[in-house]
Amino acid sequence: MRLFLLTALTMCAFAANSILNRLAIDSGASDPAEFAVVRVLAGAVVLAALVWTRAGRLPLRNRRRIAGAGALSLYMIGFSLAYLTLDAGLGALILFGVVQITMFAVTSMTGSIPTARQIAGAAIALAGLTYVLWPSDAIQVDLVGAVLMTAAGIGWAIYSLVGRSEPDALAGTAANFIVALPVTALALLINGGDWQMNASGYLLAAISGGVTSGMGYALWYRVLPQLAPTTAAVVQLSVPIIAILGGVLLLSETASLRLVMGAALVLGGIALAVLRLKPR
Repeated sequence: MRLFLLTALTMCAFAANSILNRLAIDSGASDPAEFAVVRVLAGAVVLAALVWTRAGRLPLRNRRRIAGAGALSLYMIGFSLAYLTLDAGLGALILFGVVQITMFAVTSMTGSIPTARQIAGAAIALAGLTYVLWPSDAIQVDLVGAVLMTAAGIGWAIYSLVGRSEPDALAGTAANFIVALPVTALALLINGGDWQMNASGYLLAAISGGVTSGMGYALWYRVLPQLAPTTAAVVQLSVPIIAILGGVLLLSETASLRLVMGAALVLGGIALAVLRLKPR
């Protein structure tokens, strides 16, 4: 039950990131690139302060940083630049679809082949997510945006897989943010255009970076060693649904029948893939 609650809290933190991002960008307070730069900076500052407060040490010179910080940079850069040209719903489908495929493929290659029940559950959950997020208008896929979002999905999948071997979740996450900051900021600022972020944008990005990203990612690294890679992959399909439900509760958005049916498919698929049925 404790692991379930911690995992659910992590997914809520990821969904809160999406809501904060939408609030900043949809209101014109920031663009995706500017938001991501401040988000990584705030996460690095808050996490480093927490590590130093407990008299810990930041493992900056560590082989894990090559994969961890590199994957985090790839995710942040690809995600932020992709949404400049890609529909939000389609982008989320590409991102989470690639995460599933990558984590299942790596898991299979390392000797832990997913069961038929896990594959079926992931397929049902992904189908439900597709039903909810599929654009209602004619689809116009920007090739560059799709490639960037695919790269972001691969980056996040690698970041999640690397986290299973991180001995100190908080220090490792802090080090990843600090090492990823220069690369991420340089890449996004080069492509971000004029800096026109206002006070509201800074506040939302700081909350996203310091709380829902920084602490959420540290918590993710905390629970990952206790989750099978396939389970870690499948439970993340709940994030867009939680974000949409959060929009209904916090942003006065409407809950359609399509959302309810899609959410039921996602949750049912996750339950099929994750829960272990005990024989009588």
